[in-house]
Amino acid sequence: MKILISVISILLGFTAAAQDTSGDLQAYQFFSPSGEKISFSAAIDLMAEHEVVLFGEHHDHAMIHWLQLKTAQALSEKKPLVMGGEIFETDNQLLLDEYIAGLVNDKRFEAEVKLWPNYVTDYKPLLQFARERGYPFIGTNVPRRYAALVSQQGLDTLSRLSPEAQALLPRLPIAFSMETPGYPEMMEMMHGGGMGQNFDPENFVKAQAIKDATMASRILESSKAKSIFLHINGDYHSADFGGIYWYMKKAQKNLKICTVKIVTADEFNFQSEWEGSGSLILLVPEDFTRTH
Repeated sequence: MKILISVISILLGFTAAAQDTSGDLQAYQFFSPSGEKISFSAAIDLMAEHEVVLFGEHHDHAMIHWLQLKTAQALSEKKPLVMGGEIFETDNQLLLDEYIAGLVNDKRFEAEVKLWPNYVTDYKPLLQFARERGYPFIGTNVPRRYAALVSQQGLDTLSRLSPEAQALLPRLPIAFSMETPGYPEMMEMMHGGGMGQNFDPENFVKAQAIKDATMASRILESSKAKSIFLHINGDYHSADFGGIYWYMKKAQKNLKICTVKIVTADEFNFQSEWEGSGSLILLVPEDFTRTH
């Protein structure tokens, strides 16, 4: 009788375990621009066909950052990488180079560089991977003081900066078009936003443009033949083939650029409004861990 009870208990345990795992929990899914599911390995193969990968992100989404690291590791098995990201500004490049070269340790680097609050959890693994493999890591973002200047006074004010300051920017003057994907929507959102009497919505969009143009410029300057430049940036900087993508194509129309568009949802079903918004579309859970 005891043996029978034990066997029944074991079987019930197996049944319960099977029931617990019968519904698969999905952490991410790559899609083609038309909505076809794509495996991680197939997504890597597609990225490897390009010279630049603009991997979008929601800055605080832990799953996206994990996938960025896994992407860097997988791509490095196919071609050498140059890595870079929005998180670091162009005036941090010397310190980045010293860190990659092993001349500055983590403690000193983190004390002197401008860091986002989730650097340690989300971006440090990428930088450490670059250092381990000897890959350059490029700080591509415009120094925030210059974006603030543009937001307040417009793009023309950049010409008043010193030659040393202008060296941290793209070649002036900066091209700007309200036809760039994403900019009209941003302009519409800023109108009537209660930002104060002196707020100029167009200058706000131009501040976005100086960020996009600077990132595009630094990627182009730092790319290497027979390598892939893996760039990490907020999704809005490359979504719908605007932003960084637009500026890079304006400079080199034949450059092969893959954009990874980020979308979030509670269910893993492709939605029609995502169609054509990136070379790859990455769906991640809306309710995943946020890091700040």
